[in-house]
Amino acid sequence: MVKTNSRTVKRVLIASANPLFAKGLEKIYGDKWGKGAAELSLANSMGDTLSRLESWKPDLVIVDYDDRAIHREEFLTHFIVSNRPMQVMLVSLQASGEVVVYDRRTMTPAQAEDWLNLPEQPTAQTSITERREKHMKGSVRHFVIVGLLVIAATAGLYYLLQASGLLPAKAAIQAVLIDEVFDLYFFLMAFFYMLIAVFVFYSIAVFRAKKGDNSAGAYFHSNTKLEVVWTVIPLIIVVALAFYGARNLAAVRAVDPDAMLVKVTAGQWSWQFEYPELGIKSKDLYLPVNRQVLLRMTSRDVIHSFWVPEFRVKQDILPGANLVKELRITPIKEGAYKVLCAELCGGAHADMNANVMVVNQAEFQKWAAGLVSKAVKEPAERGKTYVEANGCVSCHSADGSRLTGPSFFGVYGSQVELLDGSKVSADAAYLRKSILEPNAHVVKGYAPNVMPGDYAKVLTDEQVNDIIEYIKSLK
Repeated sequence: MVKTNSRTVKRVLIASANPLFAKGLEKIYGDKWGKGAAELSLANSMGDTLSRLESWKPDLVIVDYDDRAIHREEFLTHFIVSNRPMQVMLVSLQASGEVVVYDRRTMTPAQAEDWLNLPEQPTAQTSITERREKHMKGSVRHFVIVGLLVIAATAGLYYLLQASGLLPAKAAIQAVLIDEVFDLYFFLMAFFYMLIAVFVFYSIAVFRAKKGDNSAGAYFHSNTKLEVVWTVIPLIIVVALAFYGARNLAAVRAVDPDAMLVKVTAGQWSWQFEYPELGIKSKDLYLPVNRQVLLRMTSRDVIHSFWVPEFRVKQDILPGANLVKELRITPIKEGAYKVLCAELCGGAHADMNANVMVVNQAEFQKWAAGLVSKAVKEPAERGKTYVEANGCVSCHSADGSRLTGPSFFGVYGSQVELLDGSKVSADAAYLRKSILEPNAHVVKGYAPNVMPGDYAKVLTDEQVNDIIEYIKSLK
């Protein structure tokens, strides 16, 4: 101890890697004994603590009992083998500030005898241990309650997610496989949400501060085990989900050698479906139930995307002969559905849809036979079939109503005013040129460069003639 102005100044060494620990003790010491009553020094590691014990020779050492950076067992060993008078205090913030005090001093035999005859008192260390055991028992009880609440809340939220109809009906084997992954995701979302929410609300309800309680909560420095657990478990879950998703993706893409081929052509803003095995085309997609279908898809103009929500699978469609995409579907539920374009593709994107009919084999054969028989009828009827199959009806009406393009109704033989102000007679030559070179004669009131310009490659001369005959018939 050092005397300053006839007053004894005590040297106090604080051993803790936590600066708040030292600041708090410094304030408490100053409030209790007055400023200047002690000379304080801070050691934030074990090596620094032992060094200051030898060089500075403190009168009192206060050790952070909960700080792993200060190895208290090593410090106490040094304290025991040393012979210099010194007081040691181990302070545990986690045990509500309880302390263990060591006081090494020299006694006479009589003093030692009196000390040995003192009634036995429970040590602070025993008190800390008892409090920790009590705390652990209480923690286990709370964890059990919260665990049961999490299980019940997870089950309830998962049921609501399943019953809310977030997904449409499953109409294909691919939908069943994909929904298995969705169901797992729904469960994990419900579990992790409730795991957090239940802990938060339970803590607010059970551990909230009582009225008038202004004390600070226990200080927690770190928990390595918990950090390892909440890092390793999510990593395992992510890897397991990746494996599960890859397995289901492989099943979704499984190849059936007996699959029926359907060629899909997308264009602004219609769909065309061709059945090479049957030699027919259609504006609607007819599929036999319980048979895999291979869709081989291309686009005439921009990027489109084939999507039937009940089938779950979706595929972007790109223009270009070398960019043909494939998609496999195995319908398992008869019914009427819609194929949608899931890629913004222009002004009439929202109207780019087509009927999807899943029927039994007998109905499919009947439908296909009907299309084949139509193909051998009168030219005008064949022309109507080509118009529907090539998506012309999405832009040109047959009843005079205005759509993206001019109506076919009553156009043959009429005088048509063009965009440049000139007029031309809508004869067979005009109609042929309008089909094969759509920007050669743009009708006034309609935008140019909208109609696909590849019909010269798509349609044969005979098909163009039949379409002209069909337009002639619309009077």
